[in-house]
Amino acid sequence: MDAIWLDSCRISCQVAGMKPDIKICGLKTPEALERAVRRGASHVGFIFFEKSPRNIEPDIAGRLAEAARGAAKVVAVTVNADNDYLDEIVDLVKPDILQLHGNESPERLLNIKALYGLPVMKAISIRDAADLAKIDPYIGIADRFLLDAKAPAGSELPGGNGVSFDWTILRSLDGSVDYMLSGGLNKDNVAEALAETRASGLDLSSGVESAPGVKDLSMIDAFFDVVNDWSKGPKGA
Repeated sequence: MDAIWLDSCRISCQVAGMKPDIKICGLKTPEALERAVRRGASHVGFIFFEKSPRNIEPDIAGRLAEAARGAAKVVAVTVNADNDYLDEIVDLVKPDILQLHGNESPERLLNIKALYGLPVMKAISIRDAADLAKIDPYIGIADRFLLDAKAPAGSELPGGNGVSFDWTILRSLDGSVDYMLSGGLNKDNVAEALAETRASGLDLSSGVESAPGVKDLSMIDAFFDVVNDWSKGPKGA
């Protein structure tokens, strides 16, 4: 890794006054939600996908979302959901953002935006540089992208698998593309992720869990400790 390149990226972000958004996703309990918001999460995510260990019912998510309202943006994460399920989620959860984490086409995004009038974040699965081309059809339609590591072979989960991809390939990405980085983020690699990419936000789930779907309050604390330390800049600066 080029230390000079990392330092210049880090310094330019700080000079611009940029602090990345942090989304803690897959929340299921009041305790984890409260800790995430208190530590500075800008977004809280609820997953509506029955195969996920982080799946939550819309009525329960709606009650949790009320506690975060005004302090963090509420994100509803769906995977190829039909209109009936989206109707239920939007009605009960009242999300600020819809995150589409399946194989939704650009036309489907346009349809969803027209139906619900909500910003849409489109997840794109990345393994290598060739996968970046999958972003192009959604430019001008998606309000933001979430670049996540492609699921390992055999996994039924499109995200939350605890794996990452080579972040250096993002250097070739058009600078106008606004994205959150996801995939295998945790306290041990978040500083590198912040330095290596120009991501405007970070999204994590398994990186603050003691078991699949079980958020660990101490791990949430440790993650934000690293982010806050990094944001202060080099010692002596």
